[in-house]
Amino acid sequence: MRKPQLAFLLSTLLATGAWAEPNPLRNAYFGETHMHTAFSLDAYIGGARLMPADAYGFAKGNAVTLPDGTVMQHKRPLDFAAMSDHAEYIGEMYSTMFDDAPGHDNPDLEELRTMTDIDDRQQWFFKYVISSNRSATPQHPPFYAGPQTAKSAWQLIIEAAEDANEPGEFSAIIGFEWSAAPNGANLHRNVLFRDDNVPDSVPSYIDINQEEKLWEWMREQEIEGRHLLAIPHNSNASKGRMFPDIDSFGDPLDVEYARLRQHFEPLIEMMQVKGNSEVHRKFWAADEFAAFENADSIQKNSGRVFSQRDFVRGGLTRGIAYEMDLGVNPFRYGFIGGTDNHNGLMSAVAEDAFIGAHGPEDGSVERRRTGDVLGWIDGKDLSIGSLAGVWAIENTRAAIFDAMKRRETFATSGPRIKVRMFGGVDLSPASDPLAMAQEGYLMGTHMGGMLPPIVTAPVFTVYAEKDPLGANLDRIQIIKGWVDEYGDTNEKIIDVVWSDDRVVDAATGKLASVGNTVDVTTALYTNDIGAASLIGSWQDDDFNPQEGAYYYARAIEIPTPRWSTYDAVRNGLPLLEDVAATIQERAWGSPIWYSPAN
Repeated sequence: MRKPQLAFLLSTLLATGAWAEPNPLRNAYFGETHMHTAFSLDAYIGGARLMPADAYGFAKGNAVTLPDGTVMQHKRPLDFAAMSDHAEYIGEMYSTMFDDAPGHDNPDLEELRTMTDIDDRQQWFFKYVISSNRSATPQHPPFYAGPQTAKSAWQLIIEAAEDANEPGEFSAIIGFEWSAAPNGANLHRNVLFRDDNVPDSVPSYIDINQEEKLWEWMREQEIEGRHLLAIPHNSNASKGRMFPDIDSFGDPLDVEYARLRQHFEPLIEMMQVKGNSEVHRKFWAADEFAAFENADSIQKNSGRVFSQRDFVRGGLTRGIAYEMDLGVNPFRYGFIGGTDNHNGLMSAVAEDAFIGAHGPEDGSVERRRTGDVLGWIDGKDLSIGSLAGVWAIENTRAAIFDAMKRRETFATSGPRIKVRMFGGVDLSPASDPLAMAQEGYLMGTHMGGMLPPIVTAPVFTVYAEKDPLGANLDRIQIIKGWVDEYGDTNEKIIDVVWSDDRVVDAATGKLASVGNTVDVTTALYTNDIGAASLIGSWQDDDFNPQEGAYYYARAIEIPTPRWSTYDAVRNGLPLLEDVAATIQERAWGSPIWYSPAN
């Protein structure tokens, strides 16, 4: 479209009021996609007693009281939230918590309700849950009272979402977690529904043992008129199986596998309390920001040893290689955030207010500094989790879901940073975010989308805006990954736009550091450096139309105190020596893809 035509169309839309709500330029909404209440056995045994209605209330800004008397309340309500209690054992938890439920008087459940000692809880949990669920053939425990208890629990979860949903104000999304962990490899998926057209019951890892069979179940739901998607998480704990060479049955990946996975899994969780899954410093040494919440102690449990294929960027690049062979990319993922909080607290992602995420296992300063979360991670390696962001036309279940489905999403490490990017061959240099969005939607491709067939170098326009209550921004980067004509994988990181009067070193090609205002003795920082917003453009002059590629934006904040520094300062303790005292929070925008076969 020529520029005069663009200007005429924009003026017509504005003059006719066609841009009234819903907003075709889309709004940024923040929320939660991964959180557990007392209906999750691992949360309950850790002391969680908040129910789904409580969790949704917390998301909407209401105060909630934890079992130890702590009162928690968001400074700002969320825009949307999904419940993701483990489908495994929701029936057992229904029996545990409701006096008139079948099996309520079972001695094992009576023990579960009355245990207070953390060692006793851990032994009980290992006996009935970990030993089974991390096997290839998980089973219900002996106190399971039958499928009707699971159906009853699921109906209560649905009712809580229905009661909390307020179109235009707050979207309460119905969902569950399918928690596959064969031989300790984390292959968990959160399954979310577009609306209240949901089945009477949902499958657990006990019912369906392979992700391929989960997708088949999802296809059956689609045939019956339902809309749903799955979000895998914790690829960093997948033991190399999140982005595999073979399927669950030991066969090489084929076209059907790639099509099913791409269709039902448009998003992947970038980060949560058990660490950041984007990259790891060991495998991406050239990425100066790779040493961020690497959660190394995950490797102490279940025989986990990190490899490059455990991380999202590695998976994205492998996906392009598979597309060359299969014609379909099985790992064409957009990015989303979530916390995996097991206290019933939706998006409790404030570094200065972190109280752990697993009840008493990380609920005290001492446990966070010297203890661990059973079978998972050392307390000091925990992060606060991440926040989900979507660009949607309005705040309704359907609009939020549709943004997820088209991958127009982003994730942040906690702050409410807004980030967006467009790609195309005719985009103008970006200088105004509104004009950038207008032109991007009319003439380009949004985050999560696929570039059309092109023969000239694409231009990418990027914009990021700081959290109004948070730190300034350091820079926006674009990460490009591609597979060349020889089948070799490649990537590069481009500093597109940055704050302050810094320059790129001619010898090293590196941008000078933004600086650091953090006083670690007081856990305070200032916004004397950085920028409130950044906008810029980059053209890929090395573009080869015969090579598949992805491009994603990463916005970086200036340094701020880590939660462990706040803990130390508040309690008069020394800083931990083996974790960072300061971090640079960030936001990741979903990739824009290019395929020569498109």
